[in-house]
Amino acid sequence: MLFSGLIFIAVLTTLLGQARAGGGVSVHYAYDRPHCTVTSNGNGTNDVPILGQAFHICGKHGTITFPKDQNFWIGEKFNPIVEDVQIQWHGKWTFSDNITYWRNNTYHIAFQNHWAGFVLTGKDITIDGGGTGGVDGNGDTWYTAEAGHTQAGRPMPFVLWNVSNVVVRDFSIWQPQLWAFNIINGTNILVENLFVNATATKAPEGSNWVQNTDGFDTMDVRNVTLKNLDYTGGDDCIAIKPRSYDVMVKNITCHSGNGPAIGSLGQYLEDSSVENVTVTDLKVESKSGFYIKCWTGALVYQNSYESEYQPRGGGWGSVRNITIENLDVTGASRAFTITEDEGDDGNHRGSSKLAVSDITLRNVTGTLSSQSNTISISCSNAYPCDDIVLEDINNVDSAGDAAALTCTYVADGGVTGLGGC
Repeated sequence: MLFSGLIFIAVLTTLLGQARAGGGVSVHYAYDRPHCTVTSNGNGTNDVPILGQAFHICGKHGTITFPKDQNFWIGEKFNPIVEDVQIQWHGKWTFSDNITYWRNNTYHIAFQNHWAGFVLTGKDITIDGGGTGGVDGNGDTWYTAEAGHTQAGRPMPFVLWNVSNVVVRDFSIWQPQLWAFNIINGTNILVENLFVNATATKAPEGSNWVQNTDGFDTMDVRNVTLKNLDYTGGDDCIAIKPRSYDVMVKNITCHSGNGPAIGSLGQYLEDSSVENVTVTDLKVESKSGFYIKCWTGALVYQNSYESEYQPRGGGWGSVRNITIENLDVTGASRAFTITEDEGDDGNHRGSSKLAVSDITLRNVTGTLSSQSNTISISCSNAYPCDDIVLEDINNVDSAGDAAALTCTYVADGGVTGLGGC
């Protein structure tokens, strides 16, 4: 009787949706699992109530299909909680362009004072984008409105929050309002074939109106794998943030932005460790081939909404067992840096409480876009960098000059390769 009741509700929802605007949820059962196929209302009508019905009926021990020819209008925040669900996400979700609504109606994320519009929570989740599906954040509306001056309230379009045992394949994020694909508090996650593009169509040539459009971010995670990322945007193509452990990234292309990063770390008075990270096979045309960024060790006032206009810094922890290998920096501005003075006002240099060690950079090739080819290792006087290995660094700058090394606050003999420090 329970299944019959659910079928009746689903069919009734479908009929009512079609009578009003053409959308709804149809349900059938196979092997005692509900299968929901969802169609959109169309005409810019909010589809979240229909999506909510689909997740309610089929979000636990079921399958949900968003067909390829469907575009769902996301007019309000949404946080389904699921378990043992397969999502055939072949259609597109498009966030509404109502900036006023989104600035005042989202899920707050304390880290760097950000917000989210869609959050998926649960376990045993498989998402198949089929190469056509994903989320359009309608970000160009935000880029144009803010014209290069990012303001508070931009929502992240796709967040996996409190999740375990997740697979996402062949998925796209177009025009993200803020960080594109985010994992916060997750374990055992595989993301494969991810495409992210943030392009400001009205930005003047040479201007960056797509700040804070990171491609793939992690925080409070363990056992995460990312394979095959293609990123175009104005910030970090990947950002491995605090308390990320056992992370593997393979085959990423960063066409623009700041580059792939670990950090920033230590912004708050908490453990900000990152350990056991392997990043291989990178093609990077952005500012940095790869960089590690940590905050100053003192509390310093920050004139930024991302710090809530409060003193920040002073976090602690370890950054260790990191390998970056097979890095092509053709078109990038610089190959590799470590900095530990983020947020400093000039009075606390070298005070970071992050201990950086056991870092290997191996097999760097390509020609930089700049005439500077310096690898800078700038660490902490309190916790000098140690066991930094630079091996097979064969890239050149635009003048054809080989890489040189500079070191600050590094343990004696703590850097090997390029003459060492």
